[in-house]
Amino acid sequence: MGLTGTAALWFLPAVIPMVIFVSWSDMKSMKITNRSMIVLFAIFVVLGPFAFGFPDYFWQMLHAPVVLIIGMALWMLRLMGGGDAKMYAAMSPFFVVSDWFLITVVFIAASFAGLITHSVFRFTRLRNLAPDWKSWTARTDKLRGSIAGLNLAFPKGVVLSMTLLFYLLVVAIYR
Repeated sequence: MGLTGTAALWFLPAVIPMVIFVSWSDMKSMKITNRSMIVLFAIFVVLGPFAFGFPDYFWQMLHAPVVLIIGMALWMLRLMGGGDAKMYAAMSPFFVVSDWFLITVVFIAASFAGLITHSVFRFTRLRNLAPDWKSWTARTDKLRGSIAGLNLAFPKGVVLSMTLLFYLLVVAIYR
C-alpha cells in the first residue's frame, strides 16, 4: 500500500522547517545536532498516530531502533558519520517499507542534486555568499576512503533532508 497522501500531508507542515534547518546547519557547521534529530523524531511521535493509526504507527516506530543500531555499527566502523546515522534513525519511521523503490529513486536523485549543487558552490566564487561555512573546506579524515583520492567531505544532511521532504511531497501530490 505505501504511505498515503493524507499521512504525508499530516507530516509536511512540521517536517518542512525541520529539514530546512538541518540542511542549513549541516552546510554551515558539518554537524547534525542531537537536538534537531530529537525534534524530527518527536514530530513523528506526535503526528504519527493521526497519520497512520495505532497498529501501523507502532510498526513504523520499530524502524528507528533498528536503523539506529545499524547506523551506529557503521559509524563505529568509520563508514558513516554519527550525525548521518542519527538522522537515518530519526527519519526512518516516516518511510513505509513497501515504498522502497520510490524512496530509493528519491534518494538517488537527491544525492546527485545535492552533490552537484554543493560542488558548484564549493568550487566557484558562489562560496563567497557564505564564506564561513565549514562544508566548503571539510575533509573526510575521520572516515575511511575518499573519492578519486580527493578526501573531500560532503554534508549528507542536505541529501537526507531532501530525501524525506521530496518523498513526502511526491506521496502527498500523487496519492
